[in-house]
Amino acid sequence: MREYLETAIIAARAAGALQKQRFCGEFVIRHKGETDLVTEVDQESEALIVATIRSRHPGHDILAEENEYLPLNSGFTWVVDPLDGTTNYAHGIPWFCVSIALEIEGLVSVGVVYHPMLEQLFTVIRGEGAFLNGERLTVSSREPLKQALLATGFPYDRAVDPDNNFDNFFKFQLAARAVRRFGAAALDLAYVAAGRLDGFWESKLHPWDVAAGLLLVEEAGGSVSGYVGEPCRIRHHRIVASNGRIHQEILAILALEGRG
Repeated sequence: MREYLETAIIAARAAGALQKQRFCGEFVIRHKGETDLVTEVDQESEALIVATIRSRHPGHDILAEENEYLPLNSGFTWVVDPLDGTTNYAHGIPWFCVSIALEIEGLVSVGVVYHPMLEQLFTVIRGEGAFLNGERLTVSSREPLKQALLATGFPYDRAVDPDNNFDNFFKFQLAARAVRRFGAAALDLAYVAAGRLDGFWESKLHPWDVAAGLLLVEEAGGSVSGYVGEPCRIRHHRIVASNGRIHQEILAILALEGRG
């Protein structure tokens, strides 16, 4: 596992260095959807990460946001978001990260979330704890929900699909101390693991958005689930993560939505 973690760190730092160098510079931006952006920096970051993985583990599979890769059925799948927070990045807002995880036989076992602008490297190995720049992380002890700081996000199709999280956002604004919308789910989850945020929920997420972050929360002593408390996997698009103490309160509010 240490070798796999080293691979993830090397790849994340390489991509993060590129992102920091290109930040607020000139680069090509295109649209994957009406509001879903991708930049050439996303593409170049993914290429760096994939090249690093393939040079060290050539037989492993890769699941990444920007490109499809030939399946090898190896039992080892690297789950890569080369630049989480692309909209922030494209607008010159320094809140974005690299997220890399390794899934072994269906179980995420290693993860890295790297915020290059703040030099924050979150690392995790299943069963060995979660760390930020080498310091062990523990989720917060804040409770009840009224004293908690939460984070969430909204899907790209929010203008055309009523399953857009607007109702839940309003409910939690009333029920919690405050709700933040930062625009990078992987960092939201890492900040729950670090005890800076107390909880997070979001729908319509992808595996690369959450693979490393969910493991960070678990290994920091937090709780993760789906919206009705069911066991959470990275391909489950409705995610709740918390310090554990407020988890049931979060689920109770989500249950008012009337959908599982």
